[in-house]
Amino acid sequence: MDDNDLSKDDISMQDMDFDSVLDADATNAFHFPILPQFSVSGLYESRGRRGGRRAESPVSVESFDELENEMGFFPYRPSFRYKEALRLDVDGRYPQMQASGTVRTGLLSSVHWIAHLSRTRNANTWAGRIWYKDGPRNAMRHTRVRITVKRSWYPYQRRLKAIFYGGGAPSRSVIFNFRSAFYHPVEFEYDRVSDVPLAKAVTSIDSCAHPNRPATIACENLSLNTVYRRAGFDVTTSGGSGEVPIEGVGANNTWSDAEMHDAMQAYWSRFSNAPQWSLWTLFARQHDDGPSLGGVMFDSIGPNHRQGTAIFSDSFIEDAPFGDTHPEAWVKRMRFWTAAHEMGHAFNLAHSWQKSLGNPWLPLANENEARSFMNYPFFVEGDQASFFADFEYRFSDSELLFMRHAPSNFVQMGNAAWFDNHGFEQIEKEQSKNFKLQLRVNRESAVFEFLEMINMELKLKNVSAQQQLVEKDVLKEFENMSIIIKREGLPARQWMPFAHYCHNREMIVLDPEKSLYETMLLSAGKNGWDISEPGNYTVQAMLTLGEEVIISNSLQIRISAARTHDEEVCAQDIFTREVGQILTFGGSQFLTKANEALEELIIRIPNKQAARQASIALALPKLRNFKTLDITGLAPTLQGALKNKEAKITEIKSDYKVVAESLKRVLIEEADYTAQTLGHINYKRQMDQYSEFLAKDKPDEASRCQAHCKKTLMARNVPEWVFAEKLEASEKLTRSAKGSARKKTTNKKTENA
Repeated sequence: MDDNDLSKDDISMQDMDFDSVLDADATNAFHFPILPQFSVSGLYESRGRRGGRRAESPVSVESFDELENEMGFFPYRPSFRYKEALRLDVDGRYPQMQASGTVRTGLLSSVHWIAHLSRTRNANTWAGRIWYKDGPRNAMRHTRVRITVKRSWYPYQRRLKAIFYGGGAPSRSVIFNFRSAFYHPVEFEYDRVSDVPLAKAVTSIDSCAHPNRPATIACENLSLNTVYRRAGFDVTTSGGSGEVPIEGVGANNTWSDAEMHDAMQAYWSRFSNAPQWSLWTLFARQHDDGPSLGGVMFDSIGPNHRQGTAIFSDSFIEDAPFGDTHPEAWVKRMRFWTAAHEMGHAFNLAHSWQKSLGNPWLPLANENEARSFMNYPFFVEGDQASFFADFEYRFSDSELLFMRHAPSNFVQMGNAAWFDNHGFEQIEKEQSKNFKLQLRVNRESAVFEFLEMINMELKLKNVSAQQQLVEKDVLKEFENMSIIIKREGLPARQWMPFAHYCHNREMIVLDPEKSLYETMLLSAGKNGWDISEPGNYTVQAMLTLGEEVIISNSLQIRISAARTHDEEVCAQDIFTREVGQILTFGGSQFLTKANEALEELIIRIPNKQAARQASIALALPKLRNFKTLDITGLAPTLQGALKNKEAKITEIKSDYKVVAESLKRVLIEEADYTAQTLGHINYKRQMDQYSEFLAKDKPDEASRCQAHCKKTLMARNVPEWVFAEKLEASEKLTRSAKGSARKKTTNKKTENA
């Protein structure tokens, strides 16, 4: 049956004559025969109480008002108050020709539906097939919908009639009242760190300031709020502190992941451990990763995800291409794009080239050449110049479809986990013949102790006979990688990292038979602890490089059972999201309960691998100046303290003495055990960080530390060439430290003289 036609069995003659009733009502109301054509898209709602009877035939109606009073036919009629929503998307900006809504089928259950629409012979009517449903199986049997609108100059008079039919179920008619021209409300808060100039916290631009632009775009002052309003959101701005103060910071005024998590929870005026249509955007100067990181979307604030983003002004996004005629306009536009891009991730949008990853809700393919906020300008054919020449400051149609019509819990901040149900299905491609991806662990057998966090090593090898151009951080960012974890006897889970990054794209040449290496903490992520309970697990990864797909080996892992009562006691506090964050990000001064759980673990089971991992995580923040929130007043709430200027971010100075004994025991005395549990790459990084700290005042001890690291890893069959790239930097650091020490001694002697 055609979408535009209804059979007599599906709908009554009274409903078929609805269009004439509509036209008569409109004419009587406005006293002119032709109603102007203005946008009818937006959010409609129907409210009321459904009685306890089951109707067996459609309700006969003569007008909108009569049908609204009668509440229409509804075959699922429990007695409860309800609010049913319908989103119509057929005109206005970027129409997707879709309708979506939510039908309540019980006190705690509902069905979300989406239909593709086509206009009928009547200019006010659209009809189409319901192609997507999310909810209890068979709770909504209808397969088609017919929608007719009643236009009016006044929003409160606009109405919509939806008739659901098909699927062997009796037809159902519902009247909806117009509520908003937007599909969802959303609230943004923009704050900046005090060391970021106001000019670098870009939230609006002149769309025509740079000459490399489409000839068709309007010249206007375009704001981030406007971008998202055009995407279908009723944007408001919350009044936060505006400026995040940083006082008492030392030379290291960059942000670590742990500090960003702490600051988000402290300074976002709307922060809440609950889903909400609210987003925090912070403009900071620079991340610890340096200028290669332009922005980050934080995936986990407490138990909720996708609630905050950070944009780093002193990064690659301020480097205009050589020879650009309008470098200032280019940089401002790039800052604007970065902010909109990271905010898009908070709506659960993936990168344009990542849509083949994640959990599917509807079939979409990657959009490698899309001129969308979610694509990288330097990823398309022709690089950034080609991208911006066709970029119209918008999201792609598939992204708009997801933001406007996917189930709200998939899109809303703090609800569905990042990259979960973001709307994309796996695309099968031919396995790469140029690369080999290997997963492995640095031990004789892949058996791990209970509570031990798994460090897995990734190796990407060029198996072709030619040089290959690859991204330097391709194994570090997990941008193009899907990692699947399956516990024996249970469904597979996709591992998701805590944080998502936007790095500068740096390409390197990989010679034949040469490899890239990286390590990852596999046990915990935004899903919680994917590997925790004793048992057998299988891990496999898929990496996408352009049009090539590399499938890894299947890595078999076994988690041993708890051997003591103390291990079982510790597990209750260790398998939490906060502890997973601390172990992943290298410590926190803010998550006190998680720190206490790790300290308790060290006391109860000091000789276990988990205790060694905990010791390092607790010690690392002590080796650097760490920014933290300091509340100096007596305000009853954090927001009150911020308002009264009784709270500020201060710097906790490094305190090596507190952790010197534990670090020496774990990294030096128990080096072989620690190298096994951390993995060779992580062990080398921790030793480098430890040596770098020692080199400031004890250069000779730093040299001995590096020598011990090399001896430990070579005994574990790590090839000597691994140390070659670090050798020159290490020697330079040692010479510099020794020179500083001699200078201090000379100055001291001079003062004494």
